[in-house]
Amino acid sequence: MSLPLIGILRGISPNAAVEVGEALLAAGIERIEVPLNSPDPLESIRRLAEALGDQALIGAGTVLTPAQVRDVFAAGGRLVVSPNCRPAVIEESRRLGMESWPGVVTPSEAFDALDACATGLKLFPAVQVGIEGMRAMRAVLPPGTRLYAVGGIGAGNFADWRAGGIDGAGLGSALYTPGLTPAEVGERARSLVAAWRAADGEAS
Repeated sequence: MSLPLIGILRGISPNAAVEVGEALLAAGIERIEVPLNSPDPLESIRRLAEALGDQALIGAGTVLTPAQVRDVFAAGGRLVVSPNCRPAVIEESRRLGMESWPGVVTPSEAFDALDACATGLKLFPAVQVGIEGMRAMRAVLPPGTRLYAVGGIGAGNFADWRAGGIDGAGLGSALYTPGLTPAEVGERARSLVAAWRAADGEAS
């Protein structure tokens, strides 16, 4: 079963994208987002989708408008992650058959996202809400709602967040920062995957 982890490659360049994407995939991370505030993000998404799209779900982060959703789709992306909750962005993503993970902090945003048929919810920034805040939100969400934590989550606190009820995580600077080699990213990815599995009670 695919691990509930999204690899966030903020700042990656097209020339580095495929090798880094391969390193993530080899470590077990099968969902990869390139934030749209990266250098030439649509070209990175295009290259990743062409090289890895049959093995991984490729898409974009920091998606703010329906027009950007269409651009990502045209580049071959099928995953849309946003820092905020805009029903129009969610609805356009779903219309095109893409996964949509909007950012939420409050129950109001969470229910607006679910009403627009979001695939799941991105608790962002998770460090702001905290585990107790997340638990309170989880208590009122419909059963089966997928809730991923992004921002301030990593190997050191996976276990606490998982025990608190989070379903998955988005991994940003703990996984990738510009200038790291594919081998270095792969090493980080393997460590994070092992930590997640340990927190989830799996054998690493």
